[in-house]
Amino acid sequence: MPVDYSKWDALELSDDSDIEVHPNVDKRSFIRAKQNQIHQHRFERRREIDTLKYERLINDGLLERINALLDALSSHQEEAKSKDPDQLVLQSMLESAADPAKDEPPKPPEGVYTHQKEPQPTYSKMMASLIDQVKKEVDEKKSPDRFKDYIDGVRGHLTKVQNLQQELLTKLAQLEKEEGSRITSDQLHDGVNYSSVNKPKPKEPAAPKTTKDPELLNPKAGLASNQRSVPTRSDSQVSSGAEADVEDDNLIEQHDLDDDSNLELTPTAKGFSQIKIGDFQASLQYIGKNYDEIMNQKTHDSLLGEAFSAQMKGKATYAKQCVHQALLVQYCQQLGKDGVGVFFKRVTTKGHKAHKLFVDDVNDTYARIQARTAELKRQEQEVEEKGGVEQIQLHAVEPGTEIHINVPQPNSTDPVEIEARKIFDTFPPGLQRALETGSLDKINDVLGKMAIDEAEQVVEKLGEGGMLSLQEGVIDATNEEGQQRLREIEEEERQKKATGEPVQPGFTEPVAAVEQSSAYDID
Repeated sequence: MPVDYSKWDALELSDDSDIEVHPNVDKRSFIRAKQNQIHQHRFERRREIDTLKYERLINDGLLERINALLDALSSHQEEAKSKDPDQLVLQSMLESAADPAKDEPPKPPEGVYTHQKEPQPTYSKMMASLIDQVKKEVDEKKSPDRFKDYIDGVRGHLTKVQNLQQELLTKLAQLEKEEGSRITSDQLHDGVNYSSVNKPKPKEPAAPKTTKDPELLNPKAGLASNQRSVPTRSDSQVSSGAEADVEDDNLIEQHDLDDDSNLELTPTAKGFSQIKIGDFQASLQYIGKNYDEIMNQKTHDSLLGEAFSAQMKGKATYAKQCVHQALLVQYCQQLGKDGVGVFFKRVTTKGHKAHKLFVDDVNDTYARIQARTAELKRQEQEVEEKGGVEQIQLHAVEPGTEIHINVPQPNSTDPVEIEARKIFDTFPPGLQRALETGSLDKINDVLGKMAIDEAEQVVEKLGEGGMLSLQEGVIDATNEEGQQRLREIEEEERQKKATGEPVQPGFTEPVAAVEQSSAYDID
């Protein structure tokens, strides 16, 4: 944008390098004389402004007392027919007299009325002088209605003072306009004086590093809860144990997690998400009222999570609104401490390329969410058509027996336990937490979110590390042979218990089974 230099036209300069003077006149002396002239005119103008303001202040006090005297005289008009008018005027002066403490006029400002050696007369002396002038005028008229002439005389002086006040006001406005039309060094002041201290923020514990983004193996089960909607990988391949870190709510509640893991919108962020796309003025006003609650990473993440959840429910317009508001927060944060002002100034400037870049980013981000949700819906539909998904689950064959979980201690000196701890540390964090609880159901929940091959490897590692006591074989319960074998084992154990025969130790061991379970219930 072109720079507007018109505001500098009001600068009053006494030194101009381009000034040309007569050859017989010294340039420096001329500039010095011009500077003195400017300063002298400025000083006289300001002195005259102070004088006019002081005179108006004195006249305001005088007008107040003249009006009070007129009111007192008007109240004695009926008595004037039978009493001496001069006595009634004196009585009216006494009645209209103000508080003696306020009889002294205000002192003049510094430099005003310096030529006047005598102090300013009091208001009572001014009123006495006014009555003397009116009495002299009434004596000259020699009218039969002497009291009426007193009233008319006082009103005449009131009109004179009012006219004088108007003249002073007009002249004062003209001088102040002339004073304000020039920019001088006396008018320099701090436009904005701001200071801030950045307090060190407490360091957050580093999150466990994973090579790939988390993705739900059972998509619909993970998205059924409105409390967690996280965009996941764009591909449908399951090739890592990161899925095991995506846990159900009952497991998350038992561990201390950061607040950022909760992507539920706050009421303030919910209101921010309702602002229409492109309504930057409304967004700016909302941020101004709720800056701390909107300008943070949690709001950005929760808005993206809300966009993903809305797109899954078919609310495309609202989903794109959430993406728009989330990127708006992100851009403002990335532009620094003045990021809000900088961002909105750029995107609202007509023709600025920042607006196009922002809109393109919103469209690209929404397109990725749209593609991912479409892929998840397709996977859900395929799972529904197949009737279920294969999972690895741990079962104890012998009724009434329990599988004991032995988690190796981190500070053990036993070489066997040290090796077992190394295996334990290779597991995903979600599986580690499930093992530490000792609950078989929670371990099965995590295993159910893994691919078959990967879950089998985890079971083998659990056996190698002595964390589970497992049989070597894995019974595949998805085919008739495996199901028949599992039923035979359970039936044999029941019969042995019924007849009182001793149970063989090998049959009390836990068994890892591949089950056919619903895609929406991994229990």
